[in-house]
Amino acid sequence: MKYLVLALSLLAPPLAAQGASDARIVILGEIHDNPSHHETQAEWTARIAPSALVFEMLTPDQAERVTPDIRGDADALGAALDWAASGWPDFTMYHPIFTAAPKARVYGAAVPREAARAAFGSGVVQSFGPDADTFGLSDPLPEARLQARLEFQAAAHCDALPDSALPKMVDLQRLRDAVLARTALQALEETGGPVVVITGNGHARADWGVPVYLSAARPDVSLFTLGQSEDGRIAGQFDKVIDAPATPRDDPCAAFAKD
Repeated sequence: MKYLVLALSLLAPPLAAQGASDARIVILGEIHDNPSHHETQAEWTARIAPSALVFEMLTPDQAERVTPDIRGDADALGAALDWAASGWPDFTMYHPIFTAAPKARVYGAAVPREAARAAFGSGVVQSFGPDADTFGLSDPLPEARLQARLEFQAAAHCDALPDSALPKMVDLQRLRDAVLARTALQALEETGGPVVVITGNGHARADWGVPVYLSAARPDVSLFTLGQSEDGRIAGQFDKVIDAPATPRDDPCAAFAKD
């Protein structure tokens, strides 16, 4: 399977023939610490030339700090965003995306930590606000999809969470998907598009991520989703998948291993 994915990516037609060039919103997935994925995002962003860039990694407040005088300076922009304290991988991987579309308006779609904590208590529908129904956030997940997402969250957290916490983790992921969708539509309305969304593969996947909530709110808006795999491995459905070698990294579950 991995060789098939790689072959398809090597033989893929130019961007203009892939559907992304006609889409009003293009969602570019990533594995956050893979430099090759960010290089691809920067390349696609330059070719799409969007009017707006939406980042999963930025809050709305941070996005307002992206000003023309520092946008081209990685050190100055990283400092203005307080990126080093954000927990995201090295800013040098992300900076070329900002400069690939230097005139694109930047939007932040991150759910701040305090808002995420509040959502655990009040529920994601209340946290999202009055448009929850419009985006389909208040609709319960079909049982099969819910079970798949529970299993996904369990694996993502190294099977270290109690079963009782998993439904809330699924809900929080849905909240983040819906906020990304709402922000992308805001960006489209305010700039005319096209809009490029920079986010992780889990949010980009068309079968349960941001596209589900975009389509619920605005089924008339054309979308394109790019997933980026490592060594042919990726979960979910995308309009296109591009493969790259896996980034060397420590086992994230090693800290949970028993002696």
